[in-house]
Amino acid sequence: MRQLDRFRAKLSNVRHVLFFAVAVVAAGVPHLARASHWEIDPQHTSAQFAVRHLVVSTVRGTLGTVTGSVNLDESDITKSSVEATIDAAGMQTRDGMRDEHLKGADFLYVTKYPKVTFKSKKVEKVGDGKFKVTGDLTLRGVTKEVVLDVEGTPKAFHDQMGILKLGGMAKTRINRHDFGIEYNKTLVDGGGVVVGNDVDITIDIELEEAAE
Repeated sequence: MRQLDRFRAKLSNVRHVLFFAVAVVAAGVPHLARASHWEIDPQHTSAQFAVRHLVVSTVRGTLGTVTGSVNLDESDITKSSVEATIDAAGMQTRDGMRDEHLKGADFLYVTKYPKVTFKSKKVEKVGDGKFKVTGDLTLRGVTKEVVLDVEGTPKAFHDQMGILKLGGMAKTRINRHDFGIEYNKTLVDGGGVVVGNDVDITIDIELEEAAE
């Protein structure tokens, strides 16, 4: 009986040691060392664009509200995914007449295509806090594959309200003709076009952890 009691005591000690080891390991694993789900915070996320005008200047503007979600797998980033929707009808360039033209049929045609969407197909890590996200961009009813160059915060953090946050910035360049935006008025002296073909897009993103 004494031998049995000693064996039970040793077994109990082993269990306590194992439990302590697991607890220590778990405490040392970062919060994002698991698959996690995040929502885009539309109040702190914005999409901007820039396009050449008259060959000599650049017009910059903002699109409307950005919503969407990110599924992040820190243990295997290739299993991560992104979906986002941008309100094209909310586009602004600080000039009412120009805004109406850009929202019209010559450009975004927002009465028929009010939303711009992106859905990822591949996520790659290319450096410390740097990623390439390949996916389908749908603009003006046309879907084309684009690559987003993404820089993100390396670790999640709690904001002043205690909400877990991540942030980042995504950039890409598209050719507007690829999406059926063919407006091509030329200058009077033939020195170029009024609106450039390449459009640079930048999205400043703030994410918050989705509720379970």
